[in-house]
Amino acid sequence: MTDAEDRKPRSDEARSAFRQPGPVMAPAESESSTTSEFAIPEGLAAPRAGTESEATSEFALPEGLDVAPAAPAEPEGSAFSPPSTYRAREAPAAFTPPSGTPAVDLAKHVPWQDRMRTMLRMPVAERPAPEPGRAADEAGPAVPRVLDLTLRIGELLLAGGEGAEDVETAMFAVCRSYGLDRCEPNVTFTLLSISHQPSLVEDPVTASRTVRRRGTDYTRLAAVYALVDDLSDPDAHLSLEEAYRRLADIRRNRHPYPTWVLTAASGLLAGAASVLVGGDPIVFVAAAIGAMLGDRLAWLCAGRGLPEFYQFMVAAMPPAAIGVTLTLAHVDVKASAVITGGLFALLPGRALVAGVQDGLTGFYITAAARLLEVMYFFVGIVIGVLVVLYLGVQVGAKLTPDAALSIEERPLVQIAASMLLSLTFAVLLQQERSTVLAVTLNGGVAWVVYGAMHYAGGISPVASTAVAAGLVGLFGQLLSRYRFASALPYTTAAIGPLLPGSATYFGLLAIAQNEVDKGLVSLTKAVALAMAIAIGVHLGSEISRLFLRVPGALSAEGRRAAKRTRGF
Repeated sequence: MTDAEDRKPRSDEARSAFRQPGPVMAPAESESSTTSEFAIPEGLAAPRAGTESEATSEFALPEGLDVAPAAPAEPEGSAFSPPSTYRAREAPAAFTPPSGTPAVDLAKHVPWQDRMRTMLRMPVAERPAPEPGRAADEAGPAVPRVLDLTLRIGELLLAGGEGAEDVETAMFAVCRSYGLDRCEPNVTFTLLSISHQPSLVEDPVTASRTVRRRGTDYTRLAAVYALVDDLSDPDAHLSLEEAYRRLADIRRNRHPYPTWVLTAASGLLAGAASVLVGGDPIVFVAAAIGAMLGDRLAWLCAGRGLPEFYQFMVAAMPPAAIGVTLTLAHVDVKASAVITGGLFALLPGRALVAGVQDGLTGFYITAAARLLEVMYFFVGIVIGVLVVLYLGVQVGAKLTPDAALSIEERPLVQIAASMLLSLTFAVLLQQERSTVLAVTLNGGVAWVVYGAMHYAGGISPVASTAVAAGLVGLFGQLLSRYRFASALPYTTAAIGPLLPGSATYFGLLAIAQNEVDKGLVSLTKAVALAMAIAIGVHLGSEISRLFLRVPGALSAEGRRAAKRTRGF
């Protein structure tokens, strides 16, 4: 072996000598004992003993310092193990909300909607534990069955036109009544889902349901609210089987009004709307006949399976055709009032209010879907009326948009017409007979406020409509809180007299006469009136919750909402 080879350490032996310092091996063991500049000199004993896995680092504790080992709460590496700096008595601020955990008052004398809405807006970890409603040794119902009942109730509410926030509140109330507090309902336009997680370390149970058919029946809606109210009452002790039986009865219930009553109500609604915009008895009869013909044609299309878009298009044609026919026959009547009355029975007022309400409460996907549905219905009405108006203009019908400026002010007649319109609208919505009188008076009050502000005060129609709709929402919310029911039966029909029927008609007429600019201006006014109605109704409801007693936290944060500043 040369001197160079003798000075060159083998890599394996060198790494071994550097990694594990120990007693010096005897030189007589083998040739592998060749040392390097990193080897420990002979005669220097290293008292350190151990294995390769016990190599120290700069973070190792000094020798002689004894530290009591902490009891492991979770297996090493668990996502649920607390940080090493966590102490029970000195918890970091991040583990507690800045305002503290609120104490929630769940008294029975307040509506369950407010109680459940308060809890639903809390984080899951801050919700109070459910009140014990059964014996400790008594087994509760199966979680999948409770979730199925919850989804079926939510389906009826969403299909009946209820807002997404109110549907989520009802679903959470049903789950909580059976002890499932850690639930998260989720509502979109056609899909309902709910997830229950027993604890942080257990797998969640999730179920969903699709809403495929929608129908307006406020009697059924009121029955569902009564069921949820009984489930939320701890003194009722409603079993799961009894809840299923009542839900089946609600589904099997027939509509309170027969078909011929609905057809007559649509005619009376159109006649009352025509009088509201300046029509006489002849116009009343003509508008009623046109609306009833349109209703029958829509029922025929529905029986054939045509989509609702074509149903609206067909239903809008007979009133427009009767108005054009009266003009061609040189009958001294206001054809515009006839067509406007027919449009009042078709405008999707409730869908518009629900869409804007969902957007204002943060359900943007559902709001976009509802408003898109309203747009399709409105386009169907536009196409049906435009086809008839265009044909009428081509054959020489003298239809003048200036007739909009000649609406007569007849306060008593218009108030009576507005109340008749609200009454017939309530019948079309299949409301309970006990609510018809209240909503009729609410509609009369709305028109009185609108007339006093617009005709007598000279205020713009958009502002007058918003204030009148706000009173409708306020009174509707008060009545619903008094009866522990939904606010829809008290608000939807009452906004009927405020719907922008005349602005829609005159916009379509201007477009049919190739005056697109004037038509777009009038249609823009109709959209502004519709938005004023929707925002006014929702604002009135929120004002009632703002100033009335609201259950929840004993501090000022009883009803939490999103806090945003300038879009951040």
